[in-house]
Parts: sequence; structure tokens; C-alpha cells
Amino acid sequence: MSIVFQVVVAVFVFGLLIFIHELGHFTVGKLSGMRVNEFALGMGPAIWSTQRGETKYALRALPIGGYVAVEGEDEDSSDPRAYCNVRLWKRILFVCAGALMNLLLGFVILSILVGMRQSLPTTVVGGFHEGAQSNARLQAGDRILRVNGSRVFTSNDISFSMVSDKDGVVTFTVLRGGEKLELRDIDFGMQVMEDGTKVINLDFYVDSAPKTFWSSVQYTILWMFSIVRQVWMSFINLITGNFTLAELSGPVGVSTVIGQASMAGIKTLLLLVGFITVNIGVFNLLPVPALDGGRLLFLLIELVIRRPVNPKYEGIIHTAGFVLLMGLMLVVTFNDILRFF
Repeated sequence: MSIVFQVVVAVFVFGLLIFIHELGHFTVGKLSGMRVNEFALGMGPAIWSTQRGETKYALRALPIGGYVAVEGEDEDSSDPRAYCNVRLWKRILFVCAGALMNLLLGFVILSILVGMRQSLPTTVVGGFHEGAQSNARLQAGDRILRVNGSRVFTSNDISFSMVSDKDGVVTFTVLRGGEKLELRDIDFGMQVMEDGTKVINLDFYVDSAPKTFWSSVQYTILWMFSIVRQVWMSFINLITGNFTLAELSGPVGVSTVIGQASMAGIKTLLLLVGFITVNIGVFNLLPVPALDGGRLLFLLIELVIRRPVNPKYEGIIHTAGFVLLMGLMLVVTFNDILRFF
């Protein structure tokens, strides 16, 4: 029964995040006067559809995405309400709207999680776990400013930078007694997990501070900024080879984690959904062909050169990007399935 429940929760969460994303495109399209031909959740053949005015609403068989089809988005059209014929700023808003809705949902979820806290974590070292070895260099009361050169805004930044470390040797910049110190090459050691992967030994914890309304607002904004930055850093690490394809998770892996989180409690599930929706928002704005960010890049080029890029060439680039993304998804999904065995 628990497996069925986890699957239902995972499908619901994915459906919600897709719906929120496409709702952004749909709303801006309608408000800007574009002719919206279809609003679809899922891909592949339709299992349900209805026509309301000029727009078809459909639920499709494969729960791996969705789309809002507007007139003239991928081809020329003589319709004055077509995407290709409306003002440039409206097209830019339309392309960005889905990702912005995901980011807005992420901010709302993080705000709820902060509201559920009794106190807020800081970036000040609070103490050390039993058997810690970093306390030979770090001290309780140190305010961590940078980890391996990366600036720290929240405790989440500390965790991310340390987990991203490959050898367990970390350089900190701290504020101690009003003096800024650089503590080079602190050896935390590595732990070997059950699946054979190695992770750094986090042997200290940070202090918490009393929560006020303004500190909650500030923390939520910084937390949101932190997650957005981490997505970009992860993308850069993937491009530079610091992360491998084997470390990525696709729909199967993410669905499994969502299902497990649903059994761990509402806070854990909300935290995971918040991270995922922010990831979707930021990832969609990356300047990659076939993604919203790729389309945005062509619109910004049009803004600079004062004329649209030839739709034929833009279409070829987006098609090639789509094929590459589908190939990447297949590889990642295959890796997700292998983890079960």
C-alpha cells in the first residue's frame, strides 16, 4: 500500500509542477492577447480533451511534461494575434512566465517552511559531533564567510559546497573575534556510503538564532537565492566534468525520492518539492536550445539586432537541442533504473 501511495504522491507532485509551469505560459499568453490553441498536460496521445472557445484543453498519456501551443510560435502566421506578430516584450514575458511561476511557487514553499521553524540556522559554527577532527582548526563561534572560495549566505551554502568537495580537504574563510582568517586545507575525511560513493564527513553543526518577522523574510530570500545559485553551479560543474552523468537523476530517480519523502513527513516533502520547482524554473531559463532559456536567447538577439532570427534556422537549432535533451533524459533514466539493481 505504501508503494502505491508513494507513486500517487510522485505523480501528483510532477503534475502540479508541470501545471504551474504551463499555467504561467497560458496566463501570459491569454493576457497579452495571443491566440492559444492548446493547453496540454503530458505528452503523446490525448486521453481526454475538451474545446473551450479557441483553446483545446488536453490530458495526454505520458506524464513527462506539458505544453501551451500558441499560434505562430514555430511557424509564420498572418493572424495578428499570433506569437510571431505580437510585440517583442510580450513574447519575452510569455517565454519567461513558466519558469517564473515555478520560482514563485518555490518561494512560497520556502516561506511556509521558514514559518514552520521555531528558529533559523545561522552560518556560525555551533559545535562539533563526537569524533570530529575539524575542531583542530575550526572553533565554535566562527562565522563562516566562504567555503573553498565560494561565498556563504546561508547554512545551505555551507552544506552544498562541502558535499560538492571531492577529497574531503576544505578551505574556510571565517570571522573570528572580529578578525577575518583563512583556514586552509582542513581535512574532514570521507565516508563511504552503502552504494560505494564517497561523501565528506560533516563533523560540525551551526548555531540557530531566534526568529523574527524580518529575519524570516531575509532568510527566505537568501535561501531562495542560495538554491538558484546552486542550480547554476551544478550546471557548470556538469559542463566542466566535476559532476558526472551518473550523479544526475531523471524522472524515475526523482519520483523515487519524492515517494520516500512523502513517507518522511510533510516538512521533508515540502522541502523536496521546493527544491525541485526551483530547479525546474532555473533549468528552463538556461540558454539551451529547446528550453525556454534557448527561446529567450533568440528573443534577446532580436532585441539587439532589431530583427528576428530566421525562423528556419532557429527551428533547426531547437530541434537539435530537443533531440539532445531527450537523449540525455534516456541516459539519466537508464542510470536511475540501474540504481534499483
